[in-house]
Amino acid sequence: MTNKITSGGKRCEERALKANLLKSSVASIALGFSVAYVALASIAEAQQYRFSSVAIEGNQRIEPSTILEYAGISRGTAVSGSDLNGAFQRLQGSGLFESVDLEPRGNRLVIKVTEYPTINQINFEGNRRLKDENLSTIVQSQSRRVFNPSTAERDASEIAKAYSQQGRLTATVSPRIIRRSDNRVDLVFEIFEGGLTEIERLGFVGNQVYSDSRLRRVLETKQAGLLRAFVKRDTFAEDRIEFDKQILSDFYASRGYVDFRTTSVNAELARERDGYFVTFNVQEGQQFKFGAITTTSEISDADEAEFQAALKIRSGIVYSPSLVENSIARLERLAIKLGLDFVRVEPRITRNDRDLTLDVEFALVRGPRVFVERIDIEGNATTLDRVVRQQFKIVEGDPFNPREIRESAERVRALGYFSGADVQAREGSSPDQVIVDVDVEETSTGSLTFGGTYSTTTGPGAIIKYSESNFLGRGQRLDLGVTTGVDNREYSLSFYEPAFLGRDLSFGFVASYVETDNQNAVYDTNLGRFRPSFEFPVSDNGRMQVRYTLDMSEMVGGGTTAGALISSEIARGVEFSNSVGYTYSFDTRRTGLNPNAGVLLEFGQDFGGIGSDNQYVRTTAKAIAQTKVLSEEVTLRATLEGGALNYVTGSGRATDRFFMGPSVMRGFEPSGIGPREVNGNTNDTLGGNMFAVARFEAEFPLGLPEEYGINGGVFYDIGSLWSLDQSNANVINEDFAARSVIGASIFWKTPIGPLRFNFTKALSKETGDREQTFDLSISTEF
Repeated sequence: MTNKITSGGKRCEERALKANLLKSSVASIALGFSVAYVALASIAEAQQYRFSSVAIEGNQRIEPSTILEYAGISRGTAVSGSDLNGAFQRLQGSGLFESVDLEPRGNRLVIKVTEYPTINQINFEGNRRLKDENLSTIVQSQSRRVFNPSTAERDASEIAKAYSQQGRLTATVSPRIIRRSDNRVDLVFEIFEGGLTEIERLGFVGNQVYSDSRLRRVLETKQAGLLRAFVKRDTFAEDRIEFDKQILSDFYASRGYVDFRTTSVNAELARERDGYFVTFNVQEGQQFKFGAITTTSEISDADEAEFQAALKIRSGIVYSPSLVENSIARLERLAIKLGLDFVRVEPRITRNDRDLTLDVEFALVRGPRVFVERIDIEGNATTLDRVVRQQFKIVEGDPFNPREIRESAERVRALGYFSGADVQAREGSSPDQVIVDVDVEETSTGSLTFGGTYSTTTGPGAIIKYSESNFLGRGQRLDLGVTTGVDNREYSLSFYEPAFLGRDLSFGFVASYVETDNQNAVYDTNLGRFRPSFEFPVSDNGRMQVRYTLDMSEMVGGGTTAGALISSEIARGVEFSNSVGYTYSFDTRRTGLNPNAGVLLEFGQDFGGIGSDNQYVRTTAKAIAQTKVLSEEVTLRATLEGGALNYVTGSGRATDRFFMGPSVMRGFEPSGIGPREVNGNTNDTLGGNMFAVARFEAEFPLGLPEEYGINGGVFYDIGSLWSLDQSNANVINEDFAARSVIGASIFWKTPIGPLRFNFTKALSKETGDREQTFDLSISTEF
């Protein structure tokens, strides 16, 4: 056994020795080849060429001098192999040639090139969602330019990216060329648009205070659902997601959640690549309120007490950065009013985590002495410069205020005349001078509308409307409209100048003519009106409108069924009346301290019949209050409205008095309540000189997916219409008698507008009232 093992060991040693010899042989051969390769490379590197001539073949459009310049090779100059390789690389990298070949032939160098073809025309095939003119602005390839495959591939990628931004992630674009004569090609981008990649689910993680449905209403991005597939689609776009993150931050910050942040956004693509699941991961933090509000001054001329009195913020209300910004602007305007230039207000915030308050100290400091040298406006081909300048409260020579510039930029963007507006400040002719550059890009501001209307009372109708919000580039609004229905026709013209004589004074006028031809009414009417008006601010929240009104009214028809009162009013024929009036409005939504609540107060009077026998005073008033409760899921709204028509001399007609329909008090037909003359076949609605109504309602989600856009509501209305200046024994309901109704509403946001369906039940009514249990209207927001 031992001998065998020994013999086996010898055989292993022999095999190992042979293996080592083999490895040594291979290594020697490899080393030999390496030395030979290095030697050959060195020979090639060391080889020198000297060309007495250079010939160029294959070029058609490109001059030989241009090719020689790219090659960098001169006649009679020593050229190495690396120099030839460098010439080849430069020619190939120029993007002018499809192929390049350098052939040394003795003392002669031949450069053979094949030029890229010229693009004859560019076409797009398969595109329906994006038009050719839109795609042409994306691609860099151009007709009558040299075709470059790399550029065409980049163009295809950019087109696909444009479709991706529209939510079509499966879109593919392939560039193809069609050979033509004279070394020309047609460049064709074959496009497969694919389907929309919708957001199937939009969710939130980490939110405790506000529900997912409430936060979805904040975002610009929407969730696609069953109904949305037919009426509206919302798609995934990364840019919109980034915008939504900022919107969420602003939403929480305005409600005191100063520590809120979006930690991440997860967007998972479905396996079929036809939908996204987007989840916002958020941290809400704690809600902070305002603590101590103080004003300090580092300027000897500024009285701290005077500036402190100008503040509207009070301790204990929910903290909001916008309220701080508004207070800073208020104090800086006060400084300008007092003749204090270059005053800056610095908010110094102290955080109190124990009681969750933020103390704000408004420090008045002296800012740098910098003046506005000039304001340059570019890009406004149609809009006049003065329209943009009116949004700036500063002019050339005024002290420079960065905050005012930012606010002015926001006002320029809010005009709606421009698709983009960029406002920047740069140093002027000296360090203490600033030039404000305003770069705008105009957009379409006019529209022509052809549509249909439907009313539960007047039936179907048609509408033609022309609207221009920037008439002749002057920032004025012009509206022309024609509305026709089964029983009425209306023609209207309105004009509005927001900055009359370059001041914060608006001027406008309305001219209208209405014809009614209602077969169910005792009489028809022809009504004309011309009303010019001026409006101006009287306080931060208050505005005043003064107006003149010229009215023409005619009552036609009557017949044997008309009562005595209506017949006498018809017999008066065409009447003209004029009046002067005013309306004062107070709206806390303009600078309100609570983003979830607001109050609107209106009071107006018209003094009519000047120079005629029918002199009157017409008074109207309205008060609306709204708030949101239960984490802003439920909206509560209360409205009080009333009016009085008092004749000093003479008397009015039905066309002058008040009427109450579903828009004023739900649950009754137009002219469904109030005084009426009843006698045999006579049943004439007369209207009333007095009316009052109170409306209370709540709007809330129904638990349906938010993307359906359907909410519910309940309401309670109570009101009355009464009083006449002329009467007889056949008139009923002339005295005050309260009617009340309850009802439920369905709010539906559709592509044609927000619709409201009201289902009502009268709790109390009077003899002769005409109840209406259902009506459909356009929903309006407070």
